[in-house]
Amino acid sequence: MESVTKLGVTAIRYGSRSMSSSVKLGLGPEVDSLVKENAYVNGKWIGAASNKSFQVTNPYNSKVLATVPDMNADDVSQAVDAANDAFQTWRNTTAKYRSDLLRKWFNLCVANHEGLAKLLTAEQGKPLAESRGELVYGSSYIEWFSEECRRIYGEVAQSPVASKEMMFIRQPIGVVGMITPWNFPNAMITRKVAAALAAGCTCVVKPAEDTPLSALALGALAEEAGIPPGVVNVITSSRDHTAEVGKVLCESPKVAGISFTGSTKVGKILYRQSAGTIKRLGLELGGNAPFIVFDSANLDLAVQGCMASKFRNAGQTCVSTNRVLVQESVAEQFIAKLKTAMDNLVLGDGLAEGISQGPIVNKSQFDKVCEMVSEAQGAGAELVVGGQPHSAGQLFYTPTILNNVTENMSLYKEEIFGPVVSIKTFKTEEEALALANDSRVGLASYFYSENISQCFRVAKKLETGMVGINEGIISAAEAAFGGIKESGLGREGSSHGLDEYTNIKYMCFGNL
Repeated sequence: MESVTKLGVTAIRYGSRSMSSSVKLGLGPEVDSLVKENAYVNGKWIGAASNKSFQVTNPYNSKVLATVPDMNADDVSQAVDAANDAFQTWRNTTAKYRSDLLRKWFNLCVANHEGLAKLLTAEQGKPLAESRGELVYGSSYIEWFSEECRRIYGEVAQSPVASKEMMFIRQPIGVVGMITPWNFPNAMITRKVAAALAAGCTCVVKPAEDTPLSALALGALAEEAGIPPGVVNVITSSRDHTAEVGKVLCESPKVAGISFTGSTKVGKILYRQSAGTIKRLGLELGGNAPFIVFDSANLDLAVQGCMASKFRNAGQTCVSTNRVLVQESVAEQFIAKLKTAMDNLVLGDGLAEGISQGPIVNKSQFDKVCEMVSEAQGAGAELVVGGQPHSAGQLFYTPTILNNVTENMSLYKEEIFGPVVSIKTFKTEEEALALANDSRVGLASYFYSENISQCFRVAKKLETGMVGINEGIISAAEAAFGGIKESGLGREGSSHGLDEYTNIKYMCFGNL
């Protein structure tokens, strides 16, 4: 047992880590010990039954980092069986026991913070400073739910009949299938898994094919923390098998719930596939976040917030600013200040010092950004800066501002998931709200105003699940994260994050 102090927390290293399939990436032993080339099922590190595998590459230079199992429907069914068997015991554990294990897992994540961050940057591409931030953010969910675990309360209701007592208790729903994205390969897993385990559920995690190494590293630390076999299972599959893997998780009667973060298009497919078994669904889907700058705004703060919301992870976040709506009287000044701030962005290898923007995660996403910008320019958008690929590498795109964007352009109607600011001006508060709410999705929105009355009015009228008021970064373990409309169902984080993983049972005691 080893004591390690990082991030102001003293973490204890528990037990020993499985050395199965560890490989060397040349980033130091703190990274190499976390790299796994097998899936984690029922407490064992295994390959695909077919012996097939696929490569994980660094988006900065296309270098192969590792090879992981390309699992299919049969492999996933095995993982579901393992999770279902484990649930029969795990569901009966005490909240204190689960809390202690989650705390051990959190401590190990803190102790391995730097290795996890470097691994994340290597497979995802974001700057190391951002990866370190994601690790703090991701670990905070484990810490949060280790504490919330012991606050899963029931109720005693007042019976209308003297001979009866009425009680409500909360119980775990069962096995949860979790499908997670590549943009936050650590935090999107921890905020799902930690909540599920706290509630007494078991899980099968299918990470994105672009970023499975962070998920497998979390599995290794969960194993080291002493979380029993079958409680956490991590399976990997390529794009070729992703659809069939998702179908098994959605249609298996042994899976009680699905938690998915990704596009609205895929979310709708999973929704339909889950209908046959009436699963509990947690869907955190696409957004099209408006960022409104009113004429009363502190423009320096608005630019700071826009930079944080738009360029974090090269614009590849579900809550990233997508439509910047600026009141006409301050538009010219805002654009000038934003352009100056963007001049300070430095593109390159995320593992290098001083880098503030990494690559787009893959070729298909890069091509989408290029096509959307080209289409907008062809339709009349004014290019202020950028507008082309960047010389830092094959998947880098220059930070871009497009002005005079219109509602019929695809980058206005859809998430661009890239470092592109699309600007449209407005005259009145009513017009701004009409533009902002003219979308079938409603995840996040942001606005800047120094008028307190306006702040209350606009915040209430924006049709999104989350609103940043004079703030560009809104995520936290304590916050209820989720959207409305076609941006999904349910909430992650906060005390409400446990709701997705528990059933309420009503017990009526009679003849008392």
